[in-house]
Amino acid sequence: MPNLKDLLKKYLNEKELTLAPRSFDIIGNKEKAVAIVQIPEELESKKKLIAELITKLNKNVKTVLRKLSGRVGKYRLNRFEILLGDPNTEVIHKEFGYYLKLDPTKVFFSPREATERQRVASQVQPGEKVLVMFSGVAPYIVAIVKKQPSVEKVYGIDINPDAHRYALENIRMNKISHKVVLINGDVRDVMPKMKEKFDRIVMPLSREGYMYLDLAFDRIKNGGIIHFYYAPAPEEDLFSKAEEIVRKVAMEKGKDIEIIHKVRVLPYGTRSWKICLDIKVFDRTS
Repeated sequence: MPNLKDLLKKYLNEKELTLAPRSFDIIGNKEKAVAIVQIPEELESKKKLIAELITKLNKNVKTVLRKLSGRVGKYRLNRFEILLGDPNTEVIHKEFGYYLKLDPTKVFFSPREATERQRVASQVQPGEKVLVMFSGVAPYIVAIVKKQPSVEKVYGIDINPDAHRYALENIRMNKISHKVVLINGDVRDVMPKMKEKFDRIVMPLSREGYMYLDLAFDRIKNGGIIHFYYAPAPEEDLFSKAEEIVRKVAMEKGKDIEIIHKVRVLPYGTRSWKICLDIKVFDRTS
């Protein structure tokens, strides 16, 4: 089966081929999917061709979106240009046996992190109370409850009203509403008012997540675990900066920590990565 690069060899010169996208994301299912691709400005004149070739490779792709920016604005969304196909970009995405309805132009969602969501979900124990900060359309929440149906409760907080609306639909669609509490709001406003403390807190926002670590330390139980994501982490020294940040906040909050896992999650730009630290937090006794 040819890949995108193979097909492009017929149409691009050598220099253009070095700039051409090697891969793209597909969000959706066998009936309808959206493809998301990054195309450099140097290949502006070839963008429609690239989109057409993507649909040839994947018959279920009904829309091709070109990613124009990183996550920006209050709701931390990517900006897109529709290159080809149906302007209705709402899809139902399937991963690990569960379903997630979403529109990638209105919410943030990464299909590449499905395995990471399973990694976290597989650690959740029966009876745990879990909080997902920046919970989006609820992919971590659905993954956790499906993997560990004996979880006590999973809370999710997200500021984006579209993400909250889809999250409500997704927990209904996956029949887990009885296990989930969803809150539409800014974690900075919501979490200080919460009375609950949690056995586990997931912080999937990687670039700015460190700014909210203080909130996580305030709401984690003694012996609880925080899954802290960080990016960009330089390839030559993946974990030092994130560890430094975590230890500084822990000290300010009077907590002791043990870093129990260090995970390289995904490439994040040139020679850098999104990483995760699984942190066990203890109340300081001395």
